[in-house]
Amino acid sequence: MKVNTAIAITEGGPEYVEKKRYEYTNEDKKKANLDNVARDILYKTLDKNMFSKIKTCATAKEIWENLTQICEDNDETKENKLMVAQQKYESIKMKDGETMTEFDESFSAVVIDLTSLGKEYNNRELALKVMRALPREWDFKTMAMRESKDLNKLELHDLFANLKAYEFELETRSEAPSTSQPTKALAATSVEQCSPSTRKSAEQLSNDSMSLFVKKFGKFMRRSYNPSAPYNNVHKSDKISADMNCFNCGRPGHFAAD
Repeated sequence: MKVNTAIAITEGGPEYVEKKRYEYTNEDKKKANLDNVARDILYKTLDKNMFSKIKTCATAKEIWENLTQICEDNDETKENKLMVAQQKYESIKMKDGETMTEFDESFSAVVIDLTSLGKEYNNRELALKVMRALPREWDFKTMAMRESKDLNKLELHDLFANLKAYEFELETRSEAPSTSQPTKALAATSVEQCSPSTRKSAEQLSNDSMSLFVKKFGKFMRRSYNPSAPYNNVHKSDKISADMNCFNCGRPGHFAAD
């Protein structure tokens, strides 16, 4: 640290002249030592490669300014990093054999990178992206969540907690005995051993699935029902036949062709 003293030598104001070390007062020596302490702290945080870039700096201030320029990317570099991170975000998919916990970690890492580069997504965008990134066997669960939850208020960690609970339930069912009673007991025991957030999500699964099934079934019945269809007129045709008499034998209930 350079210790200066102001000496008025012109009418325009003071001019700063560097002191010689033998001119240092005790206060000047304390200030100079603070710079040594600051440089020592910075040196201890750097690896060999980074140290080689700042070893010619004379003061802690110069070291800090150089490190800032080195570590802070320019606009072009930031744009390139943002483009790469967005490509990862758009192409991310849950891999075969990957658990929901592993997918949560990889997806969250991409989101954190984008956030650090200034790109942010709202809750709905993140939720829909996660749902589209899941395999086809998750379609029933994701459709149920879209019907039953407000995606604008669904935080990312809550979404993954719900999906992990569903994954846990599927694994429990696949490992459970074939009889119904032990299966229910095992499922209840397993859910009780989960964390409160996972247990709460697991309890909502059956309600979500049933509500979606009822809604889909109702739509199917409304589309399928047709009062004018032939099978709805069977009894009417039978009644007409019963009222008519045969032209050959004169008996009721059939025609000559019957």
